[in-house]
Amino acid sequence: MKRASGGQMRAETWQKEQISCAYLHAIAAREGLTIASWNVDKDGVDATIRRGGPMVDLQLKCTQKAREVANGHAFDLDVATYDKLRAADRSAPGYLAVVIVPADIEQWIVHDEEQILLRCRAYYACIQDAPEASGETTVAIHLPRENKLDGKALDLMIDHSRRRILGALAGGLA
Repeated sequence: MKRASGGQMRAETWQKEQISCAYLHAIAAREGLTIASWNVDKDGVDATIRRGGPMVDLQLKCTQKAREVANGHAFDLDVATYDKLRAADRSAPGYLAVVIVPADIEQWIVHDEEQILLRCRAYYACIQDAPEASGETTVAIHLPRENKLDGKALDLMIDHSRRRILGALAGGLA
């Protein structure tokens, strides 16, 4: 950890990765979803959630400085990861999830004898089948406020995956 101006503790990249994983694991566990974490991120996927057959791939990001835009936030995702998540031939739909944490790492978690509270929030965007990037090095992904990453959102993602599977089966693809 590094001290920022004003004496606040600033997080390192690996700490941001871990808090984003903790956030997803907590929600997925509550919803009864199976979750797999990938130790190599070469396919643009940090975690896969699953309920029975349907699966969803997630690229997890964490920021202490969310860029505010109309009706939500924006996150600049590198084009290589964007292209991996949007590919039509994916076996699971690709999503971006961005966890927003307080600037001071000491404020991320509050706990006492009775509870532990993660002081962060997360939003998601479906990247699957998104349009091609315009040649930039990053793509600004809009994260609407209503796309809060919670149990309902994970259910919607699994439903999306199920519809893709059923559509492929109905189309004669096996």
